[in-house]
Amino acid sequence: MKKLTDLKVRFVGAGNMAASLIGGLIKRGFLPSQISASDPGHHQRQLLTEKFGVHTYQGNNEHFGIPDVVILAVKPQIMKIVTQDIKHSVVETGALVISIAAGIKVEHLEKWLSQDVSIVRTMPNTPALIGEGATGLFANNKVSKEQRHLTEGIMDSVGISHWVDEEFKIDIVTALSGSGPAYFFLFMEYMQKTAIELGLKPDVAAKLVEQTALGSAILAQRSADDISVLREKVTSPKGTTESALISFNNNKLERTIKQAIEAAYERSVQLSKDFL
Repeated sequence: MKKLTDLKVRFVGAGNMAASLIGGLIKRGFLPSQISASDPGHHQRQLLTEKFGVHTYQGNNEHFGIPDVVILAVKPQIMKIVTQDIKHSVVETGALVISIAAGIKVEHLEKWLSQDVSIVRTMPNTPALIGEGATGLFANNKVSKEQRHLTEGIMDSVGISHWVDEEFKIDIVTALSGSGPAYFFLFMEYMQKTAIELGLKPDVAAKLVEQTALGSAILAQRSADDISVLREKVTSPKGTTESALISFNNNKLERTIKQAIEAAYERSVQLSKDFL
């Protein structure tokens, strides 16, 4: 099994998520010479070269050589065109293909590349941009145990990753952690807005809300208690927290959250069908 630091990784697409993965790999010990990326945008290529020292190319096939991994980091709308462009290089080299595009199923990639290609479909989220991402992973039956470990090593460089055993569960991951940051941002936004209306200065409200969210998430991670137990520990009988929770329950917060996540899941399923 190759060590991570011996691998050759080629990115197709040089946007924010590609940049975050490249940064994570370099922090993990990759040399810039092991990594290259292609993108039609000169500005994006220049940013990667200046920040990480990796070689970049305008053409998708110019930098392939014999890669161990090809990471598809392009928008779903152009994935078909891009995969058809690189098909020969991928098939000839036998590289592992990792896709980070939302809505693109394994069957799409097998159709556009080849059914003999090792493919991992991933669903990362935006906190990966700061190394705190949560990523769902699904592999086709061509992916070896070694390639699974390799995928974990790459995606864990920007946070945590977890495998799902059936591809439809990637749509659940999309609705939960893929879209999830926006749910928390909205909740924080409303908390901050209410605090300002009650009399706090905007900068004070923002700092308190941000630290409360951060501290709560870290406490949930580090505590051995279930999250429901942590909630109960904060909630004193007839106290301020209980009053807020009663208001949430009276306004059907649980049902609202359930319906929102189900809506995101259903939309994820539909988006996948749109690419067939």
